[in-house]
Amino acid sequence: MRLLLRFLAWLDLPANHRLGAIAGRLVYFLSPRYRLRALENLRNAGIAPDATALARLARENAAGIGRGAAELAWALYRPVEEVAGLVKELDGWEAVERLRAQGRPLIFVTPHLGGYDIAGRYLWSRLPILAMYRPHKLGWLDEVIREGRNRGAAPDGSNVAPATMAGVRMLLRHLRKGGCTVILPDQVPGEGEGEWVGFFGRPAYTMTLTGRLQEASGAALVFCFAERLADGRGFRLHLRVREEPLPADRAAAARAVNEGVEALIRLAPAQYLWGYNRYKRPAGAPPAPGALRW
Repeated sequence: MRLLLRFLAWLDLPANHRLGAIAGRLVYFLSPRYRLRALENLRNAGIAPDATALARLARENAAGIGRGAAELAWALYRPVEEVAGLVKELDGWEAVERLRAQGRPLIFVTPHLGGYDIAGRYLWSRLPILAMYRPHKLGWLDEVIREGRNRGAAPDGSNVAPATMAGVRMLLRHLRKGGCTVILPDQVPGEGEGEWVGFFGRPAYTMTLTGRLQEASGAALVFCFAERLADGRGFRLHLRVREEPLPADRAAAARAVNEGVEALIRLAPAQYLWGYNRYKRPAGAPPAPGALRW
């Protein structure tokens, strides 16, 4: 598998993406479970106006997810400057620079949309980022990801905080010193770490960490993602700043985060990870409400 990743990293980005798109489409057609979940999530999101558009968007999404998997090899093995250089366009960076000039800590809210490893690489090349990392279940893949993400950031690995309470305290200290962090807001949290709130019209167990970190640090939120441009031309980094505090109520804050994430996804719906089981109930969590009012 390492040889495959290195081969994908050796290819130029257009070829890398073409191969990834083929693999993504194959997975979509050969895995009924994955295909049905992606179709169900897309259908319930109401993004496609009719059945024909839904089927077309789902196929585009399968190719996009394949491109994202293939470009991970670029993010892990190519030189850091080259990966960061894939960001060809910036949409909203001026607001980030203004906040940094004021000394504000920043929480980058980056969902599983577009090239999220590319976005992280770019942010690490420009800002003092400390990110939380949950080890992958596959030991060899976890080792590869850790090595790749640590390249060019902090040689001692101090740019990564464990996904534990100790890691949360590390993040908080970093933010209070004026640092920055990256949060993946659409991962299903564990028991006691989330609230059931709406996400594209359905109750989704959503992490409350973003609101708690902002409340304790005074950080501004930056909703961002790297949109994949056509034909392997690179990426456009979109950044949407929310300077005002999230609501004090945990559920209302989580809902506000989801609204920011939804707005990003609508910019490039074919590049979101629709096949992820976003609406599952984690072990020990209360059941989802039967009906919610949005």
